[in-house]
Amino acid sequence: MSNRIAEELIKSMYLDSTTCRLGGMAPPSASATTSLVDNLRFLMFPGFAGAFSQDRETFEARTREILETISVDLYGLCEAALRYRNSSDDPGLGGDMHAPHRMTEPSPEESASIKRSADDATEKFLRRLPDVRRMLGLDVRAAFDGDPAARHADEVILCYPSIRALTVFRLAHELRLIGIPLLPRMMCELAHMETGIDIHPGATIGESFFIDHGTGVVIGETVVIGDRCKLYQGVTLGARSFPRDDEGRITKGLHRHPTLEDDVVVYAGATILGGDTVIGARTEIAGGVFVTSSVPPDHVVAAPKAKTRIISRK
Repeated sequence: MSNRIAEELIKSMYLDSTTCRLGGMAPPSASATTSLVDNLRFLMFPGFAGAFSQDRETFEARTREILETISVDLYGLCEAALRYRNSSDDPGLGGDMHAPHRMTEPSPEESASIKRSADDATEKFLRRLPDVRRMLGLDVRAAFDGDPAARHADEVILCYPSIRALTVFRLAHELRLIGIPLLPRMMCELAHMETGIDIHPGATIGESFFIDHGTGVVIGETVVIGDRCKLYQGVTLGARSFPRDDEGRITKGLHRHPTLEDDVVVYAGATILGGDTVIGARTEIAGGVFVTSSVPPDHVVAAPKAKTRIISRK
């Protein structure tokens, strides 16, 4: 019985190469990615994430130790991501998603080029960490100032899912800008699973951003958000339509998500769609509305009020 099941299962694997990873290079390790994110959280919020240090000397030594660990681990993950892309027919680059991965090792020249790219990406990313910390500090301040339930900035850092999601997003976004494939998306999906907030690492988000409550928020790949914007739970910043090529496949790489200018507030459950949809500065989008066209600055977008009936049980 077990032999027959094994044979049928293996046969099904060969029949669908999309769901069977055989040959080529291994993708970045999921466990190593999780460890990287945990260590980066320590650098972003020391004393709030990771080991707690009582004295300055221990704290500084621990910081240097974790930074060195991150450097080594990130280099390995970047190299794996670049090798993986090199061995794959990436549909985003015009390849066939059903084509098999390359079974051969990269040439010495390709391997050397990948190592140089991974080393360069690691150095560039590490140099960006102080500015990412600055941005996250502004996000914490925006959450504290924007939520009357927040009693202290410590509470925001320790308890608010938006800060956890934004921490991973801002780090992953830097890797994406540097040109590292796949790894940024893996990082953001860790935060998505943890918080229920889905932010694509390709999105562009300005300073002092706050997502109140957060559950169910979706921010698409080509979304552009200005400074001091605020979203509530259940907001979707998505695409309205997907143009297709001659073979009926969705055309990738287009700007298909909305733009929010500075100081925009979007209340719970609102949906804003379309790459040509621009929400002007200082505009408020009321809860539950569906927006597919641009709105000028300094406006309020609201749906007609629903009629509410109150019926006695008697």
